[in-house]
Order: sequence, then structure tokens, then C-alpha cells
Amino acid sequence: MPDRDLPTGEKANGPAWLKPACDYGPLLVFLVVYFASDILTATAALMAATVFAVVVSWVVTRAIPWLPLFAAAILGVFGGLTLAFEDEIWLKIRPTVMQVVFAVALYGSLLLGKPLLKLLINRAFAMPDTAWRVLTLRFTLFFLVMAGLNEVVWRTQSTDFWVTFDTVGQMGINFIFAMSQLPYMLRHHEEAQAAAKGDQFDGRGDGMNDGEADR
Repeated sequence: MPDRDLPTGEKANGPAWLKPACDYGPLLVFLVVYFASDILTATAALMAATVFAVVVSWVVTRAIPWLPLFAAAILGVFGGLTLAFEDEIWLKIRPTVMQVVFAVALYGSLLLGKPLLKLLINRAFAMPDTAWRVLTLRFTLFFLVMAGLNEVVWRTQSTDFWVTFDTVGQMGINFIFAMSQLPYMLRHHEEAQAAAKGDQFDGRGDGMNDGEADR
């Protein structure tokens, strides 16, 4: 039975502040601690903040989305290696590994005929399968580009620059890319809704015609 003071949709997804706080809060902690201390201390702070975010998400919604859980697991591995060997390279290649895994998962879902993005956000956007395939391919290429960009940045720039790129830079790039895909998604969403309404109208018209014929 859903709580009386909390709508079912809000209970499932949590309050509006939860997702951005859990997604970006640990990164901001990492950024602040790094410039106040050093990369190893910042790595430990990032790992602690990520675990805290996962716990908060569970407490509020009684569910943990698989993407944040996967990101936390990858961070646990590469962050742990960074602290164990006191070598920041492990932390720097973590975004590359994550982006490549995302790209492979998305492209693999295309080959299987079940676009992963459709499974993730179909509740918000109803689109034709062809549109989901195009969108999935776009995100696949985006993740590959981001993986390559991370490699270029950490290999050619200072750690200060990479930390800023890995936090503020990637957040900005991800936001811009997502917003650039929104018109495409809205257009196909509206077309799908219009087609669904047309099908419903045709069905009603056929039913009326059948009734008149029976008379």
C-alpha cells in the first residue's frame, strides 16, 4: 500500500532533488577535496560520498537504479586500486572504462534488437523503434568519443586540468549532448502519440460502421 502522504510516482522515483544530488554530489565532493588536499584523499572522499549517495537513494526510494550501482562498483575497483598502489592512473582511466562499457552495452542491445535506451526511458518518451535505434546509436558514438577525449586529456594535461574536466567538464558536456537530443525525442514522441490517437479514432470509426451495418 503506497504511503498516504507520498504519491506512488514520487515514491518510486524519489523527490526531484534526489537524482541530481546523488549523481553530482560525489563529483563535487571530489573536486573540492582535491583542490583542498591531494588526489588520494580526494579519491577516498569520492568513494565515501558515492557510498553515501547510494545509501540515501535506497533509504528514500527503497530501490537503487542499476546505473548508479554500476558506477559505484567501477569506482570501488579503480578507486581501490588507486589507493592500494598510490597511483592516480587507475582513477584517470576509470571514466574511459565506464564510457566504453556503456558504448558496448548500447551497441550490443542494438544487435539484439532491444535498444537499451528504450528499456530505460520508454516511460517518459514513447517513440517508434526506428527512432530508438537512431538514438541508441547516437549515444553509443557519444560514449566512445567521451572515452577517447578522457584518454587525450589525462595523457596530455595536468592532474588539475583532468580533475576539472572529469567533474565540471564532463557534467557540462553530458548535459549539452542530452539537451541536443531532446528535440529529436520530442518530435518522434509527438508523432507516436498522434499515430496512437489516429489508430484509436480508426478503431472507433470501424466499430461505429459495424454497428450501423448490423442495423
